[in-house]
Formats: sequence, C-alpha cells, structure tokens
Amino acid sequence: MAVSDIVKQYEDEQGNVYYKMKTHAIEVQATQNSGLAPVITYWMGEKEITDDIRSLRFSPRPPSSYIQDYDEFQTMLYAKEQRAINELYEKMSIKPKNMSSGKQIVWSFFVIVMAMLPLLVAIWWYK
Repeated sequence: MAVSDIVKQYEDEQGNVYYKMKTHAIEVQATQNSGLAPVITYWMGEKEITDDIRSLRFSPRPPSSYIQDYDEFQTMLYAKEQRAINELYEKMSIKPKNMSSGKQIVWSFFVIVMAMLPLLVAIWWYK
C-alpha cells in the first residue's frame, strides 16, 4: 500500500506495519529563477515530487522515527542536491574551464581589475 508517492507501507508475517521509501531513483534539479537562492525540484521519472519531499521533511513527526531507510534516503538526497547546485553554479560561472590554478588566479585578478576600472577612472578624473 502506498502512503504517498515516495513512501510505501509494508506488513510482515507477524502483522507488523512498517514504512520504506518507494525508490531512491530520484532526480534533483537546481534552477535559478530570480533572487539569490536556487530553486531545487525533485523528480521521480516524469512526475514532480517536490511537494511530497517537503511535506515529508517538514512534518511534525520526524520521518526517521517511522521510515526504516529514511537516513540512507536523506544522505542520498543531500548528495544529489549538492551535485545539482554545483552543476548550476558551474554553468552560470564566468570563469573559464580547463585552466591551471595559476591561470585561474590571473583570470580572477583580471576580472577584479575590469570591475574596478570605472571606479579608478572616476577617481582619476575628479582629482
């Protein structure tokens, strides 16, 4: 019996009822719409399960108290969330890829100088 789209209820031979996560095959996507924080959505196949994940995480009763494999599920989900956020920031980053550490430092310095150039020109102009 399915309790929700992500939690399933099982019953053993003695009649004990327990709960397990339906699947660990969940895809996590991070997008940037507006503002500073990314928007994280959860997908199971073609179905969005973001509301199910949130209701499970923010329920008054801790899910780890009644779902047997919730800790493993949460660990897996956290790793996927971090990976999705890192991929989003790598996609949005202006730093060039495939550079050595020294070249990345030079690139960062160049970007800072370019950003400060209007301020330096304004200070020089008004002197």
